[in-house]
Amino acid sequence: FFFSSRRRHTRCSGVSWARRCVQETALKVCVSGAGGQIAYSFLPMLCSGQVFGDKTCIELRLLDIPQVVENLKGLALELQDCAFPLLKDVQIGGDPNEMFKDLDVAILIGGFPRLKGMERRDLLDKNGKIFITQGQALNNHAKSTCKILVVANPANTNCWILQQNAPKIPKQNFTCLMRLDHNRATAQVALKSGVPIQEVRNVIIWGNHSTTQYPDVNHGTISGQPIRTVINDDTYLNSDFIERVQKRGAEILNTRGNSSVFSAAKAVADHLKDWCFGTPEGSWVSMGIVSDGSYGVPEGLVFSYPVTCKDFEYQIVQGIKIDEFSQQRFNTTIKELQDEQTDFRSTL
Repeated sequence: FFFSSRRRHTRCSGVSWARRCVQETALKVCVSGAGGQIAYSFLPMLCSGQVFGDKTCIELRLLDIPQVVENLKGLALELQDCAFPLLKDVQIGGDPNEMFKDLDVAILIGGFPRLKGMERRDLLDKNGKIFITQGQALNNHAKSTCKILVVANPANTNCWILQQNAPKIPKQNFTCLMRLDHNRATAQVALKSGVPIQEVRNVIIWGNHSTTQYPDVNHGTISGQPIRTVINDDTYLNSDFIERVQKRGAEILNTRGNSSVFSAAKAVADHLKDWCFGTPEGSWVSMGIVSDGSYGVPEGLVFSYPVTCKDFEYQIVQGIKIDEFSQQRFNTTIKELQDEQTDFRSTL
């Protein structure tokens, strides 16, 4: 492949939804924050077929702030050296209006980090400007069928800002990453019960990607049996387990001196793969999506729900009983999301 190539790409017929998006061209995928560590860990998964399958070719756009664009040339060279058969083209740039042209998938990892002493309002001000600009660029240049995953924190509210500025793209095409929290909860249940990870199904992360999220095991199973029955320790499941998942990011930061990288990259791949190819029969995953009012969550909030997926569409799992314990945690995380929206509006 060549940098910034404008040539016509080799046809790469794929499976599932890819046939609807690409017939004569590769799937156009943009990764923002491309110069960061999460993108560095994620890109080999994307380009080797672990995300969209081994029949779907990729036309890759690497987006970062202008000061970093020069460094992206080195990343593009490494991608060349990997000799990925599915990778047909790489473009690099700092202008989302260029990088989002005719885009099929946007994976928005880049954002302004929370610095020491920074208040939430200040963080929302910085990221709000980024996601207003990117939302407008998506609206003006991406395909109306474009699928979007927001990773940069505060992910839920960044996703909401993005969606508000891209009205031409359906609301259901906007998601934010909750899969890392979902994977963390699943792993903790497996460790506590001493079973292989694949034996744990249907944990749920409700709400915000923050310490107010609600990791819920009430409807999950271990080897087909209820999680609460197998673990048989409600004190643990109602306190230590929830807090461990909520604060896992801080635990990793304090332990390794850096935030989660390859576990976040793996979660990005899991989110997109399940969204594209579908969740297994009888299983669900957690995704941050624009609320339709289900479970009493105000319509329009970007809130993590249990969903089933197929062909790059999702359905909220309905009929789950929310007990009083759970409702209290719902109320807390809903309030935080509403407060984030209020804080953002105050910056305008």
